[in-house]
Amino acid sequence: MGALAAVLAAFAFVGLVDPNEPGHYPACPLLRLTGVYCPGCGGLRSAYAIAHGEPFTALGANALAVFGYLGFAVVWLRWFVVCARGRPAVGVAVPVVPLRVVHGWVIGAVVLGFTVIRNLPFGSFLTP
Repeated sequence: MGALAAVLAAFAFVGLVDPNEPGHYPACPLLRLTGVYCPGCGGLRSAYAIAHGEPFTALGANALAVFGYLGFAVVWLRWFVVCARGRPAVGVAVPVVPLRVVHGWVIGAVVLGFTVIRNLPFGSFLTP
């Protein structure tokens, strides 16, 4: 419940303090120094759009972040339902330990691929 409260508080703060207005949040250091978009660039604008009920704007700002928000919501909801039924919550997100390693590699590959593609000319549709 604490994790959910923290996430909701963060979304509420970002929903109140517009990241599209200059001066509210620091600029991405990687973008500022190199001109390369990191996987998180546009994440605050994405969260702001989600907080205001604009999912397509959020996808345009950072599609990877939106899928991360959805992934967090699914894992948290699954965990909550299991705990509410009185079952132990161990291994709820990924039931088999070796699969956790595989999922980590898959997530890492997706993040790396997203980062590379959004910085290539044909991936400009992924830039914030």
